[in-house]
Amino acid sequence: RGQKPEAGSQPEGPRGPIRSFTDLIVWQKARLLGQRVFELSKAWPTVERYALIDQVRRSSRSVGANIAEAWGKRRYEAAFVAKLVDSDAEAHETEHWLIVAHDHAYLGSDDLDQLRGLLAEIGRMLGSMINKPKAFVSRQPDV
Repeated sequence: RGQKPEAGSQPEGPRGPIRSFTDLIVWQKARLLGQRVFELSKAWPTVERYALIDQVRRSSRSVGANIAEAWGKRRYEAAFVAKLVDSDAEAHETEHWLIVAHDHAYLGSDDLDQLRGLLAEIGRMLGSMINKPKAFVSRQPDV
């Protein structure tokens, strides 16, 4: 621990080697975000089904989906970072829609605060990965 991974080796997480995007804590938190948004939005008015509900569910699920895509593109640092930036953008969009839901009294202040806290945590983790991608980028020897 604390050392740079060797070429071709797996990055280390708090629970050992990261072998899949599902091992990434940021992805696990993004998955939790999507699940929480889905559960809360079930109680919103049906008039919002094809507008606000679809938008917030899509953007919240896209946070984790873009992290998964980034993992698949980690052989190329620029592509990896670009997908992480997309994930961060989806997190910001999700926050916007949650604020709109709160404005319309579909979402309580406590739930909004909790979700914004989770989004901030995800954003910090993504920011760290974006700023230090080399720990995650897979380096394959040239053939």
